[in-house]
Amino acid sequence: MAWKTLDDMDLDGKRVLTRVDINVPVEDGKVTDTTRIDRICATIQDILARGGKPVLLAHFGRPKGERRDDMSLQMLIPAMEQVLGVEVVFAADCVGPVAQAVIDTLGENQVALLENTRFHKGEEKNDPELAAQMAELGDVYCNDAFSAAHRAHASTEGIAHLLPSCAGRLMQGELQALESALSTPERPVLAVVGGAKVSTKLDLLSNLVEKVDMLVIGGGMANTFLAAQGIDVGKSLCEHDMTETAKAIAEKAVETGCELLLPRDVVVAREFKEGADSEVVKAEDCPADAMILDAGPDSVAHIKQAIDRAKTLIWNGPLGAFEIAPFDAATNAAARHAAARSEVGQLVSVAGGGDTVAALNKAGVASDFSYISTAGGAFLEWMEGKTLPGVAALDQREEEKTED
Repeated sequence: MAWKTLDDMDLDGKRVLTRVDINVPVEDGKVTDTTRIDRICATIQDILARGGKPVLLAHFGRPKGERRDDMSLQMLIPAMEQVLGVEVVFAADCVGPVAQAVIDTLGENQVALLENTRFHKGEEKNDPELAAQMAELGDVYCNDAFSAAHRAHASTEGIAHLLPSCAGRLMQGELQALESALSTPERPVLAVVGGAKVSTKLDLLSNLVEKVDMLVIGGGMANTFLAAQGIDVGKSLCEHDMTETAKAIAEKAVETGCELLLPRDVVVAREFKEGADSEVVKAEDCPADAMILDAGPDSVAHIKQAIDRAKTLIWNGPLGAFEIAPFDAATNAAARHAAARSEVGQLVSVAGGGDTVAALNKAGVASDFSYISTAGGAFLEWMEGKTLPGVAALDQREEEKTED
């Protein structure tokens, strides 16, 4: 493990600049889902328990360097205080004397929340001057925002070079889960990749066929792979211009010994709506006037067998149009099977991505997976084998950093 955690840092009496992701949904000025706040609790409570002063850096929305009342972090304070169980003191800026004054007056069991980092144009440009101004406010830097780690911003990357740095508990959990699933997994490894388009997951698929033993392809992108085999997919969502790419990925899977699992049978319908009339046909028998909207029962049985053989599972994307019944059946059945195996310790299961988390929640099994990543882009880029700037910055040699 090349990065440090909170366990490696002396926090007593130290100002701990902590980058968090509290970019939560808000309606009429009130937080409607506290999941992201819930997940930073462990880090903040740990810092407080060890005598540190948590000073939170965070972004909200896309203000593009402008100050906007509707994107101020101040509106999150009631929800944060309720979840964290401590007093949250707000500073109307994330740098300078306004922020410094709030930090200087922090008492026991208080947390400082600095204003939206993206109110400064230099944040998204990773401006060294802004990073230096932020670093002046702290003694230690803790990055607990894995979901923003694929961005090289002042508060996620620049500042990490200027202070002794570590990963927070959420970041630590994400990295350990992903490393155990992809870098040093227990084999066989199964990946389930779904979603609408092959074009959005090209890098992911190319990386996975080299890393995993079995790869299930579902959702709309499976139609493109079927079309690449010369199968008529009717009116299904399909990227016909990507069939050569799909063929190349299939060929690469053969070369690397990765078993590719495509739908054997499919659920088709003439219209895309709740409760639409549907039928199950073999994948090669899709009617010309129908759409493939889910994997069929034989395909699900095949996927369940793969889950039974696997020791590690990585899941990104649904197997069908999971938002509406009956086209959520395959995703629900496979997810519940994976959850049951995980619950009894027979499978390490890691899932991530917005649609994935929504699908697993809908199936009622999100809490039974070994780890659910709240990150979208960062989770995908890690799976694609890309270096994440926010993680790489934590790996800097200690002598490069200076302590103020």
